[in-house]
Order: sequence, then structure tokens, then C-alpha cells
Amino acid sequence: MMKVHRLITVSLILYIAQLLTGCATFKSDMRGKYVFAPEKNYEADRVSALFIFSHFRQTKGLDAIPKLDNQYERIRGFDDFFQDALKEFSNVQSYATFTEYAADVNDPARRVLKDSLMHQHDYIIKMRFMREKSFSKTFLGKIASSLSLTLLPIPYTYSYSAAAEVFDSQGHLLKNYARSASLTKWVQSLLIFIYPFHPEQRKKEELYVQFMHDIFKQIETEKILKKF
Repeated sequence: MMKVHRLITVSLILYIAQLLTGCATFKSDMRGKYVFAPEKNYEADRVSALFIFSHFRQTKGLDAIPKLDNQYERIRGFDDFFQDALKEFSNVQSYATFTEYAADVNDPARRVLKDSLMHQHDYIIKMRFMREKSFSKTFLGKIASSLSLTLLPIPYTYSYSAAAEVFDSQGHLLKNYARSASLTKWVQSLLIFIYPFHPEQRKKEELYVQFMHDIFKQIETEKILKKF
């Protein structure tokens, strides 16, 4: 009877600790940021552009290769972030988008659609987003957090990057771009009071917004989409 009582007590303590667990996420500075003053191309000829997106994830130490996200795994609200970043372009008259999924390997119709779109536009901008984390650090962190009843602050770091390649209608590479940053999520009971000011979802969204705005701003300033 005594053992059952102790078991119930321990379970209750663990349950309360989980309820009180809080986390706060902090964002690093963006690496590769464009530092020059932006310039607009209002007088340039209007062009069409195809944006090809791919979203990858990898748990280092667990996944052998990066995996493509499906439409339900990519970050929520991505279409809104892209629509907002399009404002950086002044001479894109029309555009189309195509998101690559792993299942496209077995979908000839999707591959034909992608090839067709690539031949219909003046420029093709391929953007690859990647998020990574360490399996060993995450696994050990969860053990330490559980053993300390979430009293010990545990950091979890996630790396994010965006790479873009710009091609003309003939398939010639005109320029490539890269940005990267990281998010560190601290987990600890008392951080529940800090969480409302540093939620993980908002920090993720800020990264994607910054990546696209900064890359598009540099493309616009360098007049990559300007016909000569």
C-alpha cells in the first residue's frame, strides 16, 4: 500500500512539473544579411517569374539524408510570408509558384507541370529552406530535463537556412544567395512566465520572413531580374 502511495505521489509530481514547464525561444542574428541600401527598379521592363520552393528537415545523427517536407509539414503561414516578401520586387508583373515534394518522384504529371512552368517564365527562382537539429543533444537534453523535473534549464538549438538560385529562361544560373540563423529554445519550469514574450512559433516565422525579404531585396537592388 505504501509503494502504491509513493508511486501516485511521484506521478503527481511529474504531472505537475510537466504542466508548469515553460520554454522561451531566442533567435540569433541572420548570417549573410545584405547590408547595402536597397534600390528599386521602377523603370525596368515588367517580367514574369517562377518560384520553386523546397522545404527540407534533418535530424543530424538520426536522418541519413535531408528529408523533403510534405504540404502539412512545412511551416504554417508560408504562403503569407512569401506574399509579403514579393513587395520587394518592383518589376515582377506575373508569377507562379511550385513546391517540390518527395512524392513527386512517383508523380509524372507533377514533374511535367514543373517543366512546363519553367519554360513559360522569364526567370526561375529556386529557393531551398532547411531546418536541422542534433539528435544526440536533443535526446540527452530531454533526459536531463526529465531527471531534474524540468528545474534545470535545457537549451535546444535548431539551425535554419535559406538558399536561392536565380536562372534565366534558358536555364543559365545568374546568381545564388544564402542566409542562415539559429533558434535556441530554453526549457525550464520558471520560463513559463517568459514564454508569452518569446514563443517558438513567432520566432520561426520571423526567420522565414527575414530570409525572403532580405534575399528578394538583394535581387531587386542588384537588378538581376532586369532585362537588357
